[in-house]
Amino acid sequence: MEHLESEETEGRQKLHDTRHNFISSIAQNMDLYGLSETNGRLYGTILFSDKPMTLDDMSQALEMSKTSMSTGVRSLTEAGMLSRVWEKGVRKDLYQTDDDWYKSFTSIFVNRWRESTDKNKNAAVKAKSELEFLFQITGKGSLREEIQKDLEILDQAVRYYSWLNEVINLFENGGIFDIIPKK
Repeated sequence: MEHLESEETEGRQKLHDTRHNFISSIAQNMDLYGLSETNGRLYGTILFSDKPMTLDDMSQALEMSKTSMSTGVRSLTEAGMLSRVWEKGVRKDLYQTDDDWYKSFTSIFVNRWRESTDKNKNAAVKAKSELEFLFQITGKGSLREEIQKDLEILDQAVRYYSWLNEVINLFENGGIFDIIPKK
């Protein structure tokens, strides 16, 4: 009997350590999603919880303030990684992870990449417009040749960002999963 209890204790410790290591790995890489390491630990904690968690539960589990948990929940909810759920008889807000990791990733990917791509494309279009005007008023010579070279680079940049927007659209409309199925 004592041997079984010891085995159970060792098994539980190993389970805890394995979860902790995985959560730490998630947390260290959350910056890829534009989220903090703390939000990564929060996400991992909720992921492995056997039931939805309140802010109090999260605060206790991570030994952090309820305010920090609230901020983290807001960020993770906006990223599509957490959702608020309802349970009969429970007055406090409950949160659980979204089981569709693909949806969470695509939501984050689309938001971050769309914003960056649009900024870069707009900057390239603006620079191209300015250089086209400069090209028109510049006489023959090396400056005109440099402007022409830069216009070709900017034209390539605009084409690239247009293509990237098509890739982003594949994620946004789910078409990516026709090309690379979910596993």
